[in-house]
Amino acid sequence: MSADYQVHGNVAVITLNNPPVNGLGLETRSAAVEGVRRAEADDAVEAIVITGAGKAFSGGADIREFNSPKALTEPTLHSLIRVVENASKPVVAAIHSVCMGGGLELALGCNYRVALPGAQIALPEVKLGLLPGAGGTQRLPRVLGLEMALNMIVSGTPVQSEKLAGTALFDEVFPAGADLLDSALAFARKVAAVRPLPKVRDRTVDYPNHEAFLQFSRNTVKAMAGPFPAPLECIEAVAAAVTSKDFEAGLKFERERFLHLTQTPESKALRHAFFAERAAGKLPDVPADTPVRAIGSAAVIGAGTMGGGIAMNFANAGIPVTILETRQEALDKGLATIRKNYESSVKKGKLTADKLEQRMALIRTTLSYADIAQADIVIEAVFEDLKVKEAVFRELDKVMKPGAILASNTSTLDLDKIAAFTSRPQDVIGLHFFSPANVMKLLEIVRGKQTAKDVLATAMALSKKIKKTGVVSGVCDGFIGNRMLEQYLRQAFFLLDEGALPEQVDAAIEGFGFAMGPFRMSDLAGNDIGWYIRKRRAVEQPEIAYSKTADLLCEQGRFGQKTGAGWYDYKPGDRKAYPSEAVNAMIVQHSADLGLERRQIPDQEIVERLVFALVNEGAKILEEGIALRASDIDMVYLTGYGFPLHRGGPMFYADTVGLPNVLIAMEKYGRGRHGEAWKPADLIVKLAAEGKGFNG
Repeated sequence: MSADYQVHGNVAVITLNNPPVNGLGLETRSAAVEGVRRAEADDAVEAIVITGAGKAFSGGADIREFNSPKALTEPTLHSLIRVVENASKPVVAAIHSVCMGGGLELALGCNYRVALPGAQIALPEVKLGLLPGAGGTQRLPRVLGLEMALNMIVSGTPVQSEKLAGTALFDEVFPAGADLLDSALAFARKVAAVRPLPKVRDRTVDYPNHEAFLQFSRNTVKAMAGPFPAPLECIEAVAAAVTSKDFEAGLKFERERFLHLTQTPESKALRHAFFAERAAGKLPDVPADTPVRAIGSAAVIGAGTMGGGIAMNFANAGIPVTILETRQEALDKGLATIRKNYESSVKKGKLTADKLEQRMALIRTTLSYADIAQADIVIEAVFEDLKVKEAVFRELDKVMKPGAILASNTSTLDLDKIAAFTSRPQDVIGLHFFSPANVMKLLEIVRGKQTAKDVLATAMALSKKIKKTGVVSGVCDGFIGNRMLEQYLRQAFFLLDEGALPEQVDAAIEGFGFAMGPFRMSDLAGNDIGWYIRKRRAVEQPEIAYSKTADLLCEQGRFGQKTGAGWYDYKPGDRKAYPSEAVNAMIVQHSADLGLERRQIPDQEIVERLVFALVNEGAKILEEGIALRASDIDMVYLTGYGFPLHRGGPMFYADTVGLPNVLIAMEKYGRGRHGEAWKPADLIVKLAAEGKGFNG
């Protein structure tokens, strides 16, 4: 059973018991229904308390049942709530820790609700592109009022229980430190004989001039919701609670809108991302109980933008970190940048002045390797050159204590070669942060041939501690993200040769939903980085064709924002990208030099060529086992490369379009210039023939 039943004198206690958050799965629902019926049949029982075991009242639906027949098998959540609401004896929800989603909807079906302070109260369904589907939009406004309920439902943001004390949501919020069960039993005995039984559904929502408020809310939310339909649907469902005199009619409307949203591509994409993030942390050959190494201190080699950002992650998590550099000036500059970043957070109200000083106190600097020898983990963030990395890792191998994890922030280089510079390759791992490292969520965790399992498990645990989404990659040039990005950029540059200009390409892909187009992104990252990689490619893989346009740009010293000129022009103190007449003239001239007649390129072609180039390379990465699953690739692009969340990532988007359609488009582009770039991955051909997708 996943709900326990006990009788304390004249009160029956049903304890939801489905770790970790008492998700309302089929077994839990069935046991809870059985508990209520059992209490109803027992003449000695005069009241019922429903509570949750462990660390939650209930976090809502059991995510393991999402998209499975179990979610619709009786008793459904609706049926459970109906049984509770129609009980002949008072039912008290005793809430602690977490009460969210279906858990809150269950509590709203009870006659009374009592709580401990500090409980997180929320209806977060909007974050999955849905609305509360078990009466939440109808009952919450009846206890909190229209405005507060609407804010909670549209935002999905948790509110602490004590902040809701005094509303009709809670009949009592007990003092901090109170024993929840004892207090709830006392409350249940106090109300045991009260009749009629209060029901949330019998209340009305009174809000003067509610139509004007609802219209104002629609206008505001429409401007902020972007491509996501759920926030506006939430408003319409809540509006039904206000305008409908018939509670059942409001429930029916809510259910219709909920079922509609489950079929939208945006909700499917959000749910895919939700499960993908959880799946990314699971490795079949590294069990969840694999021992991890203690990380009590860290060191970072390099005080540049990346090194400073990495150091901030450790300080933010309360882990002391030492930054090593070769020159004091570099340390001083790096530390000043870190302080400036923290001061910016203070100005925005995201950090207190006290916290700023606490975090700065955790960051030390040194010019000596001897000062970092006892660190539990060291991450190098030096120039992307194998010879430079070699010098660093040979030194680390000499000085670091046994068992220390030696990590490289390399974005493209061979981690196994780096590991071979040491006598302890089992302790070497790639931790590829994304710039700005103190902001970007993605952490590519690169597993070398000899990386020990406990090192990998430690890196995964560390990624959570520093609030990153860790995705494991095997070793190849560019790993997952940058290897795919190279094909994306190749197509972007070929488009320039054929007739597009940077601003058109960027506008088309940003219209698709990318945070930033390839040319604005390159200017931000620094065009010299790609130039350096192309020079290396020319030696290592001379058969790969590139447009020469990007090299011509770099030969003029136009490296991007840092030089005030790149694909675009920039003005001092202004990060806005202004189309450059000089660059556009250079692009047109280069087409002429190649003997190419420029053509009008439709936006659809731009989007397809950029996105399907990602998809094709992603499929090859899956074939080679570099990525464990397609959803891992999607997480890399959603959290590190600005791929639109409502599209679910490149591999999920390809599934949405249909792989046969992706294949048709690739074959079409394969008949054009540089057709060799469009040879489809065997996996795409196979899955398309079988009528399958990357994500099952």
